[in-house]
Amino acid sequence: MEVRYDALIRESMNQRYKIYRRHRGVFYLRDTKTNERESLRTKDREEAVRLCNARNDAVQRTGLNLQLARVYFMASDAGASERTWTHVLHQIILTKQGETRSRWEVAAKDKALQPLLGSKLIETTAEHFIAALTAGTVSTNVFLRRIHNFALDLNWLLAPILPKRQWPAVRYQVKRAITWDEHLRIIDREGNPEKRAFYELLWNLGGSQGDIASLRTEDIDWENNLITFQRKKLLHREGGAVRISFGNYLRYILKSLPSHGLLFPYLESIRSSDRATEFK
Repeated sequence: MEVRYDALIRESMNQRYKIYRRHRGVFYLRDTKTNERESLRTKDREEAVRLCNARNDAVQRTGLNLQLARVYFMASDAGASERTWTHVLHQIILTKQGETRSRWEVAAKDKALQPLLGSKLIETTAEHFIAALTAGTVSTNVFLRRIHNFALDLNWLLAPILPKRQWPAVRYQVKRAITWDEHLRIIDREGNPEKRAFYELLWNLGGSQGDIASLRTEDIDWENNLITFQRKKLLHREGGAVRISFGNYLRYILKSLPSHGLLFPYLESIRSSDRATEFK
């Protein structure tokens, strides 16, 4: 049984929300456009009327309410009126280290993001994000999501700029490992001894470029034919230690490398992106 209390709401011919009370005494709100209903979680008539009137006011005065929200927001956060996306990106970079920080520094140079970075957070609209996503790549999509979520987590935004469902799906290109035939062709045409040995270790040990390039002679146990190293990616987690046994072929290659210090002094000194370019 439903008891209606429409007469209690302020008089208006176009009130979108109306209230009624169920037989257990709890008041509910009904959307006259969608017919959706939700509990107001109260049995107090006056409180239910206030909640209903507030919901109707929110619909009728959306623009004004947004302006008021901005005023209150700026009053509670001194930097809100001037904070830009460049500031957000800078704060993210400060929290990163090593290769992760380098990737963020490269992302900051993304041409698709440049028009957005100078915009103030409180003035940013969904159109700004859509323009950046349309002009950018998969990387733009990934990093803009992270920048947006970082600002939300720190309460620098009143609400999400772009709802989660409206973000374009992240579609990566197909990736695969090289084949044995491709590996042999790389080795055959590589004239630099250090790079050739580097590629051999990558193939035989299966390690990442950064991990293999950082190998030192101290990581080799010649007596037991073992190589031990810590994965950089898991440096701050447990379980990142790697121990791999090697045979005579790899032993021969390792013996051709420096007898102390870094096995690949040049390759360890360059950026990971430069090492990756070699494969292209």
